[in-house]
Amino acid sequence: MDPEKRTLLDSINSPADLKKLDAEELIKVSDELRQFIIDMVCSNPGHLGANLGVVELTVALHYVYNTPYDQLIWDVGHQAYAHKILTGRRDIFHTNRKLGGISGFPKMDESEFDAFGVGHSSTSISAALGIAVASKQAGENRKVVAVIGDGSLTGGLAFEGLNNAGFIGSDILVVLNDNHMAIDPNVGALQEYFLKLTTSKTYNRIKNKVWNFLGKLGKKGPTPQRIVQQINNAAKGAILEHSNLFEAMKFRYFGPVDGHDVVHLTKVLEGLKSIPGPKLLHVITKKGKGYIYAEENQTVFHAPGKFDKATGKLIKKEFDSPQPPKYQDVFGHTLVELADNNPKIIGITPAMISGCSMRYFFEKYPDRAFDVGIAEQHAVTFAAGLAAKGAVPFCNVYSSFMQRAFDSVIHDIAIQNLPVILCLDRAGLVGEDGATHHGAYDMAYLRCIPNLIIASPVNEEELRNLMYTAQLNLPGPMVIRYPKGQGVMSNWQKPFQEITIGTGQMLCEGYDMAILTIGPVGNIALEATLALLREDIHAAVYDMRFLKPLDTDLLHDIFKNHSLVLTVEDGAISGGFGSAIVEFMTDHNYTARIKRIGIPDNFIPHGTQQELYKLCGIDMQGIVKSAKELISNNQTVYVNKHY
Repeated sequence: MDPEKRTLLDSINSPADLKKLDAEELIKVSDELRQFIIDMVCSNPGHLGANLGVVELTVALHYVYNTPYDQLIWDVGHQAYAHKILTGRRDIFHTNRKLGGISGFPKMDESEFDAFGVGHSSTSISAALGIAVASKQAGENRKVVAVIGDGSLTGGLAFEGLNNAGFIGSDILVVLNDNHMAIDPNVGALQEYFLKLTTSKTYNRIKNKVWNFLGKLGKKGPTPQRIVQQINNAAKGAILEHSNLFEAMKFRYFGPVDGHDVVHLTKVLEGLKSIPGPKLLHVITKKGKGYIYAEENQTVFHAPGKFDKATGKLIKKEFDSPQPPKYQDVFGHTLVELADNNPKIIGITPAMISGCSMRYFFEKYPDRAFDVGIAEQHAVTFAAGLAAKGAVPFCNVYSSFMQRAFDSVIHDIAIQNLPVILCLDRAGLVGEDGATHHGAYDMAYLRCIPNLIIASPVNEEELRNLMYTAQLNLPGPMVIRYPKGQGVMSNWQKPFQEITIGTGQMLCEGYDMAILTIGPVGNIALEATLALLREDIHAAVYDMRFLKPLDTDLLHDIFKNHSLVLTVEDGAISGGFGSAIVEFMTDHNYTARIKRIGIPDNFIPHGTQQELYKLCGIDMQGIVKSAKELISNNQTVYVNKHY
């Protein structure tokens, strides 16, 4: 878009500037804002579809409410680009998701307009309720609005918030952004309920009457209270035959209304401001609105990467030779292969069919595939129930999202020792999504749980073999963690081989020191050994493969023959893989000098994976540096040269 044509948007540096405009000018602002987002995201990848869908809603909210005094809470956060652009971050929006730049999600320490930080779904209502209660107790007259997508309402936390807010009766507004999509199309009974609301014949008969009524608003027209009451009565009539879930939870329900009619939205919101107590406004939007390619392919354009704005064609790097696949695709294809020969295998994902490449399984075995919505805890306990009756459930959850199901892993799987296979995608540092999405903590918080087997493959072939092993009559539950992004093998689809549980392997011989790794960071350690060799430092590399149970035979051999040990992991250094090795050394009275490197004890920002690996010192140069420091601090470096 030509910057000279963004006259209105260029003049808006805060919501105060937005309020200077006439209501009709908000249409042009919305058009410019939508084009600005497309222009930015096509060359600087981020979340597109969800942000395009809430442009008018965002403009209307900031136009009507007195932000930042009035508090605006965004659920998930990948729908907050327009919000950021309107609140003083337009000129730095090109830094979005880049190291040192603004976050792709709301962050409290980034702007006073970001009332609550968020990256996971279903949190907005609970947070808004807390803010509303605290504000009331402080004697403040803040309005509090939570914007939640219908996909996020599949998460149990959202209903816990609704239930408590309705009981307390706090003055909050929940805006339900209904576009029938998460990343993939929404599923479940709730989706069918919303569909009934939006397609009711009664509602459609009275819709024009309601809008005509709103159109009469003027200085001498009806009051906002009467307008909202008219909408309320219309909606109640539309849904009378199957009752109203939200009304039953003591929320006053308003809608559905057109989420792309910005002028009407401002009038409705003005009316709602003066109605006390918990309220829910049901807004109908279209994910990808205003960009035809995003509207037609909503899943791909959720976060498309770079694309040609004119054609909608995704821009991919060209390579001269075949490239290794993504770990998630290896998982997806392997699951299908295993299921071909094992009819007991069932696939489960919490709303990540595309994200975790479960779509291959869903296409071939729809009767054995279950998308449970954004409900990680339910996914885990559902898998436990399946396993209790002899099924072989592969439950695929992003590592960061598995944190929400911690209780279920303990109580429903581990205590009962049920053979559930938990596949943790996006383990380690994920890149531009930042702290809320890094899979940094799974090894630390899972290894303390009895009965769990925890493994991480060094490459794609090992991922396949771990999955194959996992479905061969496991004695109990197993966790397989693997990272985001490409692997290291082009020729990865090899015949399956069973791996003995709790065994590691030597990847490289050496006598000056031992480097112990788990997962794909072992490949980075191998690169580091070549650099060390040029400085006459001979390092052995061991892929431990299993965090639990550890390969104690291999560890005894390592500590008997090495006085210097470096551990490398793509997880939290506090309580993780390195800590497990130190505990083994102490428990068995070994006295090696040991150094641990991994994700430090602070939240890692957003940036590319390569930048973040370097930041944490677990890139090739960082491993070399740590190895040399370990040697330079030791007085008996070469005691084991001749073993």
